[in-house]
Amino acid sequence: MGIKHRAESVDHFRNELKNLRNARGLSQGELASRAGITRQAVSSIESNLYLPTTAVALRLAAALSCRVEELFSLIRPVERIQGTLVGRVPERDPSRPPVRVKVAQVGSRIVVRPVMGLGDVLSCAVGADGYLTEPASYSDGSTVEVMLSRDRQAVEQEISVAGCDPAIFLAGEHMRRRKDQTSVVGWTMGSMAALRSLQRGEVHVAGLHLFDPATGESNLPFVRRALKGSAYDVVTFATWEEGLLVRKGNPKSIRTAADLAEPTVTLLNREEGAGARLLLDRQLREAGIDPARVRGYDRIASSHFEVARAIAGQQADVGIGIRAAAQYFELDFVPLQSARYDLVVPKAYLTSHPTLAHLFETIVSRQFRNEIEALGGYDTTQTGTMHVLRG
Repeated sequence: MGIKHRAESVDHFRNELKNLRNARGLSQGELASRAGITRQAVSSIESNLYLPTTAVALRLAAALSCRVEELFSLIRPVERIQGTLVGRVPERDPSRPPVRVKVAQVGSRIVVRPVMGLGDVLSCAVGADGYLTEPASYSDGSTVEVMLSRDRQAVEQEISVAGCDPAIFLAGEHMRRRKDQTSVVGWTMGSMAALRSLQRGEVHVAGLHLFDPATGESNLPFVRRALKGSAYDVVTFATWEEGLLVRKGNPKSIRTAADLAEPTVTLLNREEGAGARLLLDRQLREAGIDPARVRGYDRIASSHFEVARAIAGQQADVGIGIRAAAQYFELDFVPLQSARYDLVVPKAYLTSHPTLAHLFETIVSRQFRNEIEALGGYDTTQTGTMHVLRG
C-alpha cells in the first residue's frame, strides 16, 4: 500500500500573489489570461482557498516575470530557546519593543546577551538573533526564553569573542566572503575581563594584550595564572602599537607619562585589568608619578575607541590606546610600545564548534592581513603564530 500524504496547510505558506499582481498593474483576468488559467483560480489562490500546483505556480511566476519563491514561500515556525543571560535587562514597559539579543552556543551552554551591550553604534549595525518578549527584569545568570529571529543552525555557527580589538568584526566579514555564513561578534572588554569571560564559558575566544615585566613575556603568564592546564591554544592575531592618544597638534605637548601630572592635563583611563591600564600604571611607576596626582585617573572608558572619541570631542586631553583608534579619529599618537594581541581558545571548542577553526584560517589569509594593516598600527608578521602554554 502506498504512503498517503497529508495536504499541506495554506497557513504554512506566505502568499504574495495579489501584491505582485497589483504591483504589475494587472487585473485578475489579465493575469489569468497570461498564465493560461481561469480568473476564478487566480481569485481562489489569492484568497488562500487552496495552494497552486507546481505547474500553476511556474506559470504565474512566468506571467509576472518573477521567481516562484517571490510568490510563495514557507513560513518558518517561530522557534523559542532557553539560555543563560550574560548582563542584565531592566524591567520595561510592556508597550515598548522587545529586547534584541544575540545568542551563541558555547560548549554545552546557550548564552544570551542584549545587543545593546555592543555599544551605541554597533547595537544599531549588528542584527539580533532573537528577542526577549517578556517585559520582566532579568539579572546576570538568569534563565531566559528567546524567540529566535534567525535559523537555529546560524545561531549554532556564531562565534563570540571577548576582547578589545575592533578588527575582529572584519574577520567575520572575510569569512562570509569565503562563503561561510558565520557571524563573528566582538564583545568589548579589557584583557583580564576577557579571560574571566572565557573561563566562565560565556565566549568561544578571549583576546588579550598584557605584558609581564617580571618575565618579559606577553600574555602567556597571565593565561597560565587565569586558566589552569594546557587545554587552550594561544594564537597571535596581530601586533599593534600602543601609546598616548592626544588631540591633533598635541596642544598640551604631552610626550611622556610625567606630563600627565600637569594640572591642566585631563586623562581618560581604562578599567582595571585592561592592557592599556597596565601599560599606563607601569609608565607612571617608572616616572615616579602617584596616580592620585593625575587628573581624571578615576574616569573610565571601556574601549580604545571610546577613549579616542572622548579626546576628539574635547572631553579629555589624553588616554592610552592603539594607533588605529588615533588614526580613525584624526588624533596625534605618541608611541610607547608594541603589544602582541593574542587569541585564546579552548581546544575542545575547535573540534566541537562547526566553524571556529575557519576563523583562524581566515586571519592568516593575505586578504585579511592586508586589510587590518591598512587600518594603521597593525603588524601581521606574527599573525597565526601558535604559542605553547607550559606550566
